[in-house]
Formats: sequence, C-alpha cells, structure tokens
Amino acid sequence: MSNTTYNDTLKGVILAGGLGTRLYPLTKVTSKHLLPVGNEPMVFHTVRQLTDAGIKDILIVTNPSHVDGFVRALGSGKEYGCDFTYRVQEEAKGIAHALALAEGFAAGGSTVVMLGDNIFESSIRQVVMDFKKQQTGARVLLKQVDDPERFGVANFDGDKIVSIEEKPENPKSNFAVVGVYIYDSSVFEIIRTIEPSQRGEYEITSVNNVYIERGQLSYTFLQGEWIDAGTFDSLADAHRIILSRKE
Repeated sequence: MSNTTYNDTLKGVILAGGLGTRLYPLTKVTSKHLLPVGNEPMVFHTVRQLTDAGIKDILIVTNPSHVDGFVRALGSGKEYGCDFTYRVQEEAKGIAHALALAEGFAAGGSTVVMLGDNIFESSIRQVVMDFKKQQTGARVLLKQVDDPERFGVANFDGDKIVSIEEKPENPKSNFAVVGVYIYDSSVFEIIRTIEPSQRGEYEITSVNNVYIERGQLSYTFLQGEWIDAGTFDSLADAHRIILSRKE
C-alpha cells in the first residue's frame, strides 16, 4: 500500500497524442484534438472543462509533430485564466505511457486526467468534488452506453467495481469508463509496475485495476451526453453537442 499523503491542489493533464488514424486524411494536416468542434478547436472544450472545475495548472501531452500547433492554439494559458505546460510523447505507447510524462508536473499532488478527444454535454465539476471528499486513491467517470465492447467496461459486485475489462467481447455490464480519471500521486508508481498489453500499449485500464486491487477506486456516474470524437460520425455528434450548449 502506498504511503501517499494528500495534497488538496489538483492539477490537470490533457492527453492529446496518438495518430488519429480513424480521422485520416484530416489528421494528415493537424492533430485530431485541434480539429473544429462547434466553432473552436476540440481541445478548447477540454481546457474549459478543467478551468470550470477550478483547475488552473494544466499539462498538455502530445506527439512531436503537433506540439507547435498546440502552442499556437493555446499559448501560455493567460487567455483561459490558467497556465499551460507542454510535454512531448515521443512514441504512442498508450494512455498510461503518456500519463507517466506528467510525474514531474504533478509534483506529488493529484491529477485530473482528460482525454482530449472526449466531449461532454455536462460539467466534470461533480467528479472533481467527489474525489476531493475521498482524498486518496482514484476515481473514474462511468456512462451507460449501447456499445460497451468498444470501451473499458466496469464489472460490478453490487455497487462496487470489482474489475475493469478493456474492450470485452462479452461485456458484463454496459457501463463504460469514459475519458476522465482522477489519481493521487501513487499513479506514477503504479504505471512503473504494469506490463504492456497484447497491442503493445500501457493501458490505463491496467492502472485502474491496480487501484481496484488496493480497494482505492471509486466512481461517479456521468450526467448528460458523452462523445469519444475519434471517428467521423462521432465528430459530427460532438459538433451537435457543442453547438446546442452554446445556444
């Protein structure tokens, strides 16, 4: 068991790497996270979710070919009332691999980790407040979906998560783990212990399952719509959500 001490300051981490192959040829010219959703680049939505939840110190992790684009789009963060730091993920080896780059930035505190291609109709404030009450461990956000086999799926015993299965052929529930994770500082120690999956990536599901084994993973149910905007169809849905929010 980790001897993690609680630090009330939460920092934000936006994971915006990957190759975006499902959105090719749009991603031939830019990162998918900089593609327009509504009337602004997709990553602006993620930044606003964090700042609205009171998180003002934000790390952007992206790949070498796109870091300049993020700096041009976001700058220092002054315009958004926050401070941005940028880190480069040299190789696309999974979400946990990208998160490992945030260890120095986290400086012993807890982090709210968001996938930069996830669009939410409602605010993430509730999950952040829920984590602050628990103080240590991890918290994930769950959403009931029609196609759970596409996602990491929570398996329950009563109201307790007993495991998370990555893209299961026969899901035991239809509750997907969506792209918001909150971790205490022991997450980096956990990442160092996990092995790559069959596809050669360090999976965030493996990290979450270690927290489950420790009895330290909690969850919050997401209200409102959620889109993983990694395909052309879901990108169109994301446009609809953002434009309806602005109206």
